[in-house]
Amino acid sequence: MQDISWEEPFCGEGNNCFRIGTDDQGNAYITVAGAEDTYVTDSREALRTLIREIKAGRADHLL
Repeated sequence: MQDISWEEPFCGEGNNCFRIGTDDQGNAYITVAGAEDTYVTDSREALRTLIREIKAGRADHLL
């Protein structure tokens, strides 16, 4: 198992809590808080791009 350094949970309305983590190999992780053994992983740059695109409104159609 990877040695993942998890950030504090980010919680929206209700119980929608997510965590973002990184490792020393340059990978980034996203998981549901409390389920850290199941995650989506990609490079830190991919996570950075995802966050930028969400902030730019390119995922608003999913809301």
